[in-house]
Amino acid sequence: MLRPYLIAGLLCAAQALAYAAMPVCAEDHGPSVTLPVVPEPAAPSATPTTPDTAVHAIEPAPVAEPPAAETPAEPASSPSTPHPVVKLIKTKLADADMRKDANEKDLTAIEAFYAARTDGPLWTTEMGFSAKGQAVLSEIEQADDWGLDKTAFKVPQAGALPTSPDAQALAEIKLDLAILKYARFARGGRFVPIDISELFDQEPPLRDPKTVLTEIAVADAPDIYLQSLHPKHEGFARLRQALLEARGKDEEDAKTDANEVAIKRIVLNMERWRWLLEDLGETYVWLNTPEYMLYMIKDGKPIYADKTLVGTISNATPVFSADMGTVVFNPEWIAPRSVLKEALLPPLRKKNYNFLKKHRFLVSYGGKPVNAAKVKWNSVNIHNYTFIQKPGPGNRLGKIKFLYPNKHDVYMHDTLPVRKKVFQKSARAIGYGCVRMEKPQQFAELLLSEDQELTKAKVKELWDKSVNQAVTIKGTIPVHTTYFTTVADGEGKVQTFTDLYGLDRKLATAMYGDATGFPLPPPEVKQRRAVGTSVSASRPTSGGIADSLGDFFD
Repeated sequence: MLRPYLIAGLLCAAQALAYAAMPVCAEDHGPSVTLPVVPEPAAPSATPTTPDTAVHAIEPAPVAEPPAAETPAEPASSPSTPHPVVKLIKTKLADADMRKDANEKDLTAIEAFYAARTDGPLWTTEMGFSAKGQAVLSEIEQADDWGLDKTAFKVPQAGALPTSPDAQALAEIKLDLAILKYARFARGGRFVPIDISELFDQEPPLRDPKTVLTEIAVADAPDIYLQSLHPKHEGFARLRQALLEARGKDEEDAKTDANEVAIKRIVLNMERWRWLLEDLGETYVWLNTPEYMLYMIKDGKPIYADKTLVGTISNATPVFSADMGTVVFNPEWIAPRSVLKEALLPPLRKKNYNFLKKHRFLVSYGGKPVNAAKVKWNSVNIHNYTFIQKPGPGNRLGKIKFLYPNKHDVYMHDTLPVRKKVFQKSARAIGYGCVRMEKPQQFAELLLSEDQELTKAKVKELWDKSVNQAVTIKGTIPVHTTYFTTVADGEGKVQTFTDLYGLDRKLATAMYGDATGFPLPPPEVKQRRAVGTSVSASRPTSGGIADSLGDFFD
């Protein structure tokens, strides 16, 4: 009876010896270790498993490695653990010394970028700048070739090795700040246009710094990305090529003051391109005040050109963009505020009312007609009254006007026959800011044909009727009133125009610290004062609308 118990005891003892001989110990690998299941042999055997066969069975499937958190190889490999340098970047961005000279929007963008970043630094490594970082540094070094000033960007040395994580974090931040400043300057943010002159009613198309960082971070070629921020307009590209050629010539030949001024003038005009809208329109009107010219551009090519008369320096034509809204045939003329005070009020105070009838003026107050002879002009405010000249041969606007609503009350229009001779002169600054055209009927034909396929015959009919009639523009045709004193054509020929309003001098002062080489604007042409007008002798005669009223008082 004891034999079965003896056999069972021997089997238990054999299994105990087998487990004791195994090299794997649970204490070496945590509280629990799951051993692989050893498949049973094809032919079952009653022979107990020996220590040698047990070890051989678990060698092909070793115990799994412990979690990475227990033996970390790199902190940045865990999404929840920021890279130590990125962590330092966040700390340094809060430092007052770091922030005092930096653009606040740029700092905010950098803070947001690294707050969301789980990878390591974008531009730097423990061994210095990465390949992409080096590409960015190289591109910023060539900023002068794009009409910028490379000394405006404070960048770390390209070959410098960071001596510590702190130094690496600081280099990363400096390059980020340089990138965002470059992006801002490339898109016209070096200056606020209206701070240069109130004539510049423009807002450069700046790109959000957060967008810049997001886009450049994923760019395969960050240097090409920086180049893409500059204006893509053909006029800008031509001036840039002219700049490179002028600088090359300046290096080959002895530098002269004239060459330096020519180079600076090119850069000034490149800057003005940065202030324009990115998309000028498929079809648009281009007015260049210093050139005294008007163009219609379609698909990047001029399809029409005309001479213009522009405002004088005292009543300058502003720089802005607006969409063409209405073409008015045989328009009425509403006398502007300056004309009311300077040209109409003096004779009215002398009770000279004949010119009102002779030149078909209607006077109203609050929309209701009034008898000018019964108004006490010595005591009333003339600006509360409206003076409208009815359509006709003597109307100051001629046969047509083109309205593109804007806060300056500037528009394009025809002019009186007596003014047509001025188009033959090279300098054509005459008027109160509005733009007069030499061939307005031809312009109307093309404009309305492009916009709504109106025929020349229909335009002529509207022109000849002598009836006040408006045609609303159906599409979007922008009007860009610009101020370029230097342009380059497709063959690289550079053409320069007179700085009519002295705006080159103002921008040169802001950009270079002085205006040496940029002359004062030409004086206004003085004309005979109209009989019955009274303008302070201290104010130069403008040859504008107030002066053109001379024949009102004959």
